[in-house]
Amino acid sequence: MTFPVSTFRTPAWKPLALASAISAIFSSAVQAQSDDIKSLAPVVVTASRIEQSQAEAIPHTTVITTEEIRNSRASDVTVLLQTQAGVEISQSGGAGSLTSLFMRGANSNQSLILIDGIPIRDTTATGTAAALQHILPDQIERIEIVRGNVSAIYGSGAIGGVIQIFTKQGTGEPKVNLSTEVGSRGTTKVSGGVSGKSGGTRYMLSASRYETEGFSSTNTKQYSNENPDKDGDRNVSVAGAISHEWSRGHEIGTRFYGYDAKFSYDNGGSGPNTRIDEGTSENRTLSVFSKNRLIPNWLSTVTVSETETLRKDTGTNLGVVSSDSRYKGNTSMLQWTNEVMLTPNWIATIGVDAAKERADVYSFGWGVNQYEKSRSNASAYAGLNGKYDTHSLQANVRRDHVGGAGSDTTGYLGYGYALTSSWKAIANVSTAFLAPTLYQLYDPLYGNSDLTAERSRSKEVGLQYTAGSTLIRTVFFESKTRDMIGYDSSWNTVNIDESSNRGMETSASGRIMGIDARASLTLQSPKDETTGDALSRRAKTLASVAASRFFGAFRLGGDIQYVGHRDNSGYDDYELSSYVLTNLNARYQINKEVSVYGRVENVFDKDYQTAYGYNQAERGFFAGIEWRQ
Repeated sequence: MTFPVSTFRTPAWKPLALASAISAIFSSAVQAQSDDIKSLAPVVVTASRIEQSQAEAIPHTTVITTEEIRNSRASDVTVLLQTQAGVEISQSGGAGSLTSLFMRGANSNQSLILIDGIPIRDTTATGTAAALQHILPDQIERIEIVRGNVSAIYGSGAIGGVIQIFTKQGTGEPKVNLSTEVGSRGTTKVSGGVSGKSGGTRYMLSASRYETEGFSSTNTKQYSNENPDKDGDRNVSVAGAISHEWSRGHEIGTRFYGYDAKFSYDNGGSGPNTRIDEGTSENRTLSVFSKNRLIPNWLSTVTVSETETLRKDTGTNLGVVSSDSRYKGNTSMLQWTNEVMLTPNWIATIGVDAAKERADVYSFGWGVNQYEKSRSNASAYAGLNGKYDTHSLQANVRRDHVGGAGSDTTGYLGYGYALTSSWKAIANVSTAFLAPTLYQLYDPLYGNSDLTAERSRSKEVGLQYTAGSTLIRTVFFESKTRDMIGYDSSWNTVNIDESSNRGMETSASGRIMGIDARASLTLQSPKDETTGDALSRRAKTLASVAASRFFGAFRLGGDIQYVGHRDNSGYDDYELSSYVLTNLNARYQINKEVSVYGRVENVFDKDYQTAYGYNQAERGFFAGIEWRQ
């Protein structure tokens, strides 16, 4: 495996300055004394389906914790994710607009999104990841990000990696929280929730309403025909959970999550400047689970879930509807996961999934397109995790059958070797696949029933340092994906492309001299092997640094992000310039229950784009008050 540095044409000082900042912040962490250590690495489950310390996970895994989510006061999940190693966000406008997420240079539909273990996919489109721009942080407990091919653990779509969102759960004494926020561009948000545990019963209910007038994101020099109106967003989000432990080791419960968003957007200059484009996006996920410790070393969990997505888009010109589309997708799923402790150091996972996907589409614009299709999917998987002396191992294998797309067997083999109590070498090889969606297979205008799944291979090596709360990992990775689905000259979907990426990721987090700090640096070379061009909207250099500290009742924090230059699209010759983005946040604890907070986004009012023709938000000021019992 080779990783030629010459392929990373890094701009001169910006990434180097951020890399130096990472080194400067965390070099002292290596020498940190034990009395400066306040916490250990968080527990994660996404890397292997079992609970383990983040430091023990073999796949490159990072966590956005409860406190980080609370302190950031981010408007949506994409804001939280864009500072993570290997993660890049592209957005066609402001809040609520079309958003793409690229992990390790993979296409947006090649990363899998889970909410409490339930896959969230849009079966009526190209398989693009869940509409992250509509997921509000107020209902989220934590987010785990696992990079690289992990289809052997989670099935179709996990080529770039997996992002699992965990909603809040009830623990401890009853708690109530309320908050309200106002800010630039007519932004308001109100949220509240209640949670707790009484006897063997856990409960949680959380709701929020977000609204902004937005701004006209279109660059009129690039898209002169676009309507220069403000593009606003309104979002109502709700989550809830209740469960009861009816006997020791036996729990039954239900969870639900949903959002209802309405937004305006610009259409890329494809219509007259009097055209108004509006959309709605809804998601509802309901699950019922039974978790049972059948014998002391065997934990069995059965989950039945129903996920429904509904998208509507309407374009009007001078009051006359010129386009109208409705996309309804539904997935019913049964999951049975078993965790068996073979010895104190070795755990096996075994499970099966069964699902039925449905798509109901009506589209009016360039003619009428209407269809209704469904398919059944089934899979079985097994895994082994453990350690012996200084060696640790993770092995996973999975067999998936996806209706209309055939069957695939994927594998993951990872190995860790503890060089010392703090230093560990890590290596893994893996395969993954992405099945075509119902839209790609059966759409009357663009579908192709002969499509095969995209298939990927990946390998990586890395080195990790841990000491208390300090965790630093650097990995070198290489991946290749074949049979990628694209379009021919008639805009029919076909298996046409091959892509590759190789690079380096570094993530670091810890507490140094009372400062909570984290940083990341990604150098990569995502490439279309068919044409030799760089993949669209993917930078070769990504970096970020974030830090926060308490000063008595005050907490001050901020982050700096760097994104290198990118090619906009394979269909044009435009280039998106590099940019540095700075954000600040602060909180003051008035008393035990009440705090006030504020944040400044895009502090230096940077003019930048993540998609050609669409400007991002100018500097914004936001302030709020929170009451927590």
